[in-house]
Amino acid sequence: MRKIVVLGSTGSIGRQTLDIVRAFPDEFEVIGLAAGTNTKLLKEQVAEFQPAHVWSAAAGAGEFPTAAFTPMEEMVTLPRVDQVMVALMGSVGLTPTLNALAAGKQVALSNKEPIVMAGKLIKDFEALYGGRVLPVDSEPSAIWQCLQGEDNEILRILITASGGPFRTTPLEDIENVTPEQALRHPTWKMGQKITIDSATLMNKAFEVIETHWLFSVPWERIEVVVHPQSTIHSMVEFADGSVKAQLGPPDMRLPIQYALFYPQRLPNSMIPRLDTSISHSLNFDPLEPNRYPCFSLAIEAARKGGTYPAVLSAADEVAVQAFLDGKIGYGGIHHLVEQTLSEHDSLPGETAEEVLQADAWASARAFELASG
Repeated sequence: MRKIVVLGSTGSIGRQTLDIVRAFPDEFEVIGLAAGTNTKLLKEQVAEFQPAHVWSAAAGAGEFPTAAFTPMEEMVTLPRVDQVMVALMGSVGLTPTLNALAAGKQVALSNKEPIVMAGKLIKDFEALYGGRVLPVDSEPSAIWQCLQGEDNEILRILITASGGPFRTTPLEDIENVTPEQALRHPTWKMGQKITIDSATLMNKAFEVIETHWLFSVPWERIEVVVHPQSTIHSMVEFADGSVKAQLGPPDMRLPIQYALFYPQRLPNSMIPRLDTSISHSLNFDPLEPNRYPCFSLAIEAARKGGTYPAVLSAADEVAVQAFLDGKIGYGGIHHLVEQTLSEHDSLPGETAEEVLQADAWASARAFELASG
């Protein structure tokens, strides 16, 4: 029986993770649940799964009389824990991820920001302590699945992008789009932050960064291709020209289950299947850099290294919220992130303290710029 901790249990990925647990009640024991401000749902989850440990950003120990109130960074290191699902948002996921790896745990990582901020540090912890990162994000999971059984040179990794809601919008109109328009993703149902990041393609740049670190692939061998149908989740091209792809309907429960049961594939009727009884079109278009300035900006910051990626992640989080709050326009997301990066004096980023220091500075500075 797999003993699991779910961080971010009330968010989209956390709830779908618990769907998988429900589908396999004899395979999992929930040791801990942690969440942010949705105390009502967290209480329902605690009542259902009876974890021994719980944590909430918006409630105290007295509200969970059946469980020990345990900080996330401690919960993930408990001896009984086998797997940790990190389904948090932002930099808050970094310390629990590192602690879990240091304790030798399997870390199913949905939270992009830790590996964007500190990819080398996370890989160093894997090598030092024996823990392992299991990709949950749809595109890195697809790449991971395509690489199973392969010991061959990777010529290219092709990460697919839907192109978001403004794939065909005239460039002169994009500056004036509203949050409501940007939140209408054409294929995926996600939280607000990741949906806006998908519109700007910042999310896709984060996946390039994830791919670079997770699979030790040089930057120049990672490409992004626009694939509006979101049926192919990513592809790997090998030295002989063969291309392997992972396909399926846009549903996160499959990559979640794959990470939790790796290397097994178990039947689960709740996961939708690719319907081959109907006609499908698979289109590919080159990425238009002028349409997605956040993408190029993010890749440049990632290639610089040091603490620039941490600043990138933090500034983007502030910029997206400022856009949603009406403080800046859609085009202001790129400009705010760019300005914050331009003012940063990078540190080596070789410790969690340096990465988190840069994250805190960037959050504060981006907030000042957005407010002022």
